[in-house]
Amino acid sequence: MTGLLAAALPGVPLLVGLVGLLLPPSPRGAATGEDRARRVAIALGVAGAALALLAAVALLVRVDRPVEGATTWVDLGGLTVTLGYRLDGVAVLVATAVAAVALAVQVYSIGYLKRGPHDDVEVDHRYPPYAAQISLFTAAMLTVVVAGDLILLLVGWEVMGLCSYLLIAHDRRLPEAPAAAVKAFLVTRVGDVGFLLGIALLGVGAGSFRIADVLAHDYSTATLTAACLLLLAGVAGKSAQFPLHTWLPDAMAGPTPISALIHAATMVAAGVYVVARLFPLFERAPIALAVLGVMAAITLLLGAFAATAQDDIKRVLAWSTVSQIGYMTGALAVGAPAAALFHLLTHAAFKALLFLAAGAVIHAVGTTLMSRMGGLRTAMPVTFWCTVIGLGALAGLPPLSGFWSKDGVLAAAEAAALEGSGPSYAWVGWLVWLAGLLGVAVTAWYATRLLLRAFLGASRLPLAHPHDPPAVLRWPVVLLAVPAALLGLAAFAPWFADRLREPADRSREAVELVHLAPNLLLPLVLLLVGAGIAWAGWRRDPAADPARFLGPLRPAFARAFRLDDVQHALVVRPTTALARAARAGDEVGVDGLVEGSGRAAVELGGGLAALHRAALPRAAAGVLAGALLIGLAVALIGVAS
Repeated sequence: MTGLLAAALPGVPLLVGLVGLLLPPSPRGAATGEDRARRVAIALGVAGAALALLAAVALLVRVDRPVEGATTWVDLGGLTVTLGYRLDGVAVLVATAVAAVALAVQVYSIGYLKRGPHDDVEVDHRYPPYAAQISLFTAAMLTVVVAGDLILLLVGWEVMGLCSYLLIAHDRRLPEAPAAAVKAFLVTRVGDVGFLLGIALLGVGAGSFRIADVLAHDYSTATLTAACLLLLAGVAGKSAQFPLHTWLPDAMAGPTPISALIHAATMVAAGVYVVARLFPLFERAPIALAVLGVMAAITLLLGAFAATAQDDIKRVLAWSTVSQIGYMTGALAVGAPAAALFHLLTHAAFKALLFLAAGAVIHAVGTTLMSRMGGLRTAMPVTFWCTVIGLGALAGLPPLSGFWSKDGVLAAAEAAALEGSGPSYAWVGWLVWLAGLLGVAVTAWYATRLLLRAFLGASRLPLAHPHDPPAVLRWPVVLLAVPAALLGLAAFAPWFADRLREPADRSREAVELVHLAPNLLLPLVLLLVGAGIAWAGWRRDPAADPARFLGPLRPAFARAFRLDDVQHALVVRPTTALARAARAGDEVGVDGLVEGSGRAAVELGGGLAALHRAALPRAAAGVLAGALLIGLAVALIGVAS
């Protein structure tokens, strides 16, 4: 039964997605056909996500220890690739979060992609492929979660990249959407090259791609370090970590429900999950963990500072995701995979809540710019209070979920710094801890600014009449507010902590996911300082943006330290120039030689044809001249011999 449920977890949304792609297209204006296709797509999408969630919950009840099942898929001369599953407490918890967010997004999309805020007609006649692609996206992430073989995991990993490309580019009316999709696809592909090579190195070394065999194999230090570093390249791309983070903010050109799906439960969470799944390998490669720690600290602060100066509400949340994933990778770097996964789960809840609440605001006012919002608290009370919960959890306000999970990360980093308890070097703990503490203050600042600019003060859209969204948009937001507020308390339950415990840690008495100690006070003080500074700046002039106090740093923060421009100058332009040179060489050199020889043959043939068509006297003279030349050549050869 467990094997059947494990197969159904990604299998059901995969089947639903493939069937959804077969729905016949209907032309614009054919309202009846469009409505029929849309209804079928809605039914398939919601049913697939709901069944996946039921399977995940059933596995959550049944699986209390690691279980595995596999069958040989391909045998390449003794190098086996298996088709199977590998389940433990971590896998079923993450699968439940993925399926729950996917279901919320499918339901929310019914209303969000039906009608624009100022449109009188249906604006999205491409809803059937959209719903099908969400199902395929969900299936791909669930494949990564339950895969028992690295090749099968790689399949899910790559299908996610394809689905993200299709979904980000969904709204073809926006000129920036196709460009953002191409950028996301190409940047993540750069990291995926390293990811593929890392998997190949591990599989060839172990003689098998089964995760159990890979984890049990005794690699040399050099091989293991190289493989882990290559895997981190893929993690940096998929999880938007420095220096491959630049695609994620631009991906906000996609529909807001897709932003929630990418940021909360798929794509960016995949890299963290893979490192946690393969953590016994990373634990034996301290150099790789040190690189991960540096990457995490830079990303954590980069995302937080960039979020302080954004005017687009979705880009604030996007940069926030970059920063929060930095907390997770930082926890992994200091040897605390349980803390990283705990924050992954709480982040899935409150970030999905924030994106869907932001979508409700955008749906109501018709803009993503906070400079054109304001005064929405009274007009949209349900959305306001749900946003308060989400931003409070993001900032780490007790007793909301983010407080407990972020404190677990900071406590693990502090122990690694002060006690040297991490598997890597002590300075990695110091780096992650200090960056995390500074990130607490900055996160509180930009979360408070978002709340003040969007919901408080006077309205800056006098002609708009915003209101809370209809039920199909409102209920997913309200239901997500529950885990965003309370999921952190689950860490006090032994069944939850036990499922986040690594199998190798079963001998330990407990996994410390929550820390009720005096060191809680420092993050709380920093949170109050950050929020208080934003509040004080707003109170001086409620109509002005608190970001004005950033002064000359604001343009740099708004452009994320111009790292996108650096990437463009160092990578895009040289690559484009090389491509132009290669094209010119191909056209002038290779094609020129081939086409030139062809033209020469044609011209020579034309000349000979002209001679062949000559008049009789000239032809006879030509024959006699040729005979004379041949005779002369024979005579000369005879004399020479």
